[in-house]
Amino acid sequence: MSNELYKKYRPKKLENMIGQDSCVKVLQSKLKANKIPHFLLFTGPAGCGKTTFARIISKKLGCSKYDFTEVNCADFRGIDMVRSIRTNMGKCPLNGNCNIWLIDEAHKLTGDAQDAFLKMLEDTPTHVYFMMATTDPQKLKKTVRSRSTEIVVKSLSDTDLISLLVRVCEKEKAKIPLRIISKITEHSEGSARKALVILDQIIDLEDEKVMLESISSTTVEKQAINLVKLLLNKNARWNQVAAMLKELAKEEPESIRWGAMMYARAILLSGSPQSPNAYLIIQAFQDNFYDSKHAGLAAACYEIVMGDKIQ
Repeated sequence: MSNELYKKYRPKKLENMIGQDSCVKVLQSKLKANKIPHFLLFTGPAGCGKTTFARIISKKLGCSKYDFTEVNCADFRGIDMVRSIRTNMGKCPLNGNCNIWLIDEAHKLTGDAQDAFLKMLEDTPTHVYFMMATTDPQKLKKTVRSRSTEIVVKSLSDTDLISLLVRVCEKEKAKIPLRIISKITEHSEGSARKALVILDQIIDLEDEKVMLESISSTTVEKQAINLVKLLLNKNARWNQVAAMLKELAKEEPESIRWGAMMYARAILLSGSPQSPNAYLIIQAFQDNFYDSKHAGLAAACYEIVMGDKIQ
């Protein structure tokens, strides 16, 4: 498929936003009154519409693609990034009515960067708008949040997700059984983006059993990554790991092992401070769990967490 479904079916209008009626009403009201604030803060779970809202409002304000800048704070989170914006925000728009900066994953901004951002808000030109998106607004300073107009998006209900998936399947002329759609919804955790990503993975499959296995493998991969993240934490306690292993009791341990090995390998090759711990995980997980199954998985995790304490 030439275009990923979550991108292809990203809403272009406020009225097309599913499951976010209160946010839509607030923004429509402000647009009608011509009172869109110069600092909007979109908060809420991943994949539920924060950046989509920002893009829609940007177009409503007459911002051209040349005057719309998206910054991901996973890559640029320091004071230099904020200073760069300050240097450029006084410039007139190239091809539209305004300049807009969308700062994604804003909770990753450093303290100094947040302080510098506050200073920009004290002297914002009329043609400049700032929009932030974050899944963790508590990590933003109170002084930053208090200057914003916060728009809180929420996880989508199962009904909304099923409606979305059915509509997309109809448009794609894909005959996906309702029980498969329900299973996708179950694994999507209220995220429209995740639901469409999973649908994209199985939409060309014909066998229902293969579809279900594919959906399950997507979930197992995420669970394996979460397990490795916990094992990488030097302060992790065995009871925390044991609790996670109990949640994984219905999953195939060999699939968990492969997912964990791939993620640990990525950490090892990254050269991060966690590389030594990633190496220990790979060592503990290098033998298969076909015979030992969940007992082998538990033993490998115990070896990692307890280390020299084992006698």
